[in-house]
Amino acid sequence: MADLASPGPALAALDVLRAMGFDPVVPADAGCCGQPAFNTGQPRAAAPVLRHTVGAFEGCDAIVTVAGSCAAMVAHNGPALVPAASGFVRRMWEFTQFVAAFGAGLPLHLDATVTYHDGCHMTRVLGERTTPRELLSRIDGLRVVEMVDPDGCCGFGGTFAVKFPELSAAMADVKLDHAAATEVDWIVSADPGCLVHLSGRAGATGRALPTRHIAEIVRDALVPAGVTA
Repeated sequence: MADLASPGPALAALDVLRAMGFDPVVPADAGCCGQPAFNTGQPRAAAPVLRHTVGAFEGCDAIVTVAGSCAAMVAHNGPALVPAASGFVRRMWEFTQFVAAFGAGLPLHLDATVTYHDGCHMTRVLGERTTPRELLSRIDGLRVVEMVDPDGCCGFGGTFAVKFPELSAAMADVKLDHAAATEVDWIVSADPGCLVHLSGRAGATGRALPTRHIAEIVRDALVPAGVTA
């Protein structure tokens, strides 16, 4: 997703990690976690893909992902597919979890109003819905307006959107209607797949509803060194 469709969140995450004092690296041979194949009912095809990615991150102290669905996939299914993924899971952090845990001193300020969309996999599989909101609450000047049914599915679901395009589009329209009613500047989420889907549907239907990954929001909120928020 980062390489081919949505590089912004990953690039923003690197900026935030550097601001936190870390020196992040992106392994050149890192790839997919195998979720598309697994969700299509092909675990045997997913296993070697995940095994390759696990090997690419060998030696890393912490593994940070900007895709809540990827974190959920590996945490929930990884060790059963690839036993070596157990060590990977112990070192893996979803982006907001890592920043919330180790970025307490970051000076953050952004004058904007946003609404937050809970991605299905991150919410229902990873069990994470509070940390992203807690991180947003740390940003001085940022106001979060909750939409109706914030954890309702946007209709993406990876291969679901390909198999059932009409249903997927209708679900996205419902989510966009709920977001539009909040009259905010951006729809924010911790899953780039959801945002690519919502952004594409908003464009196709002529809606002025910009999307932003939470890593981009945090990056934009960083207060330059020497400047008081």
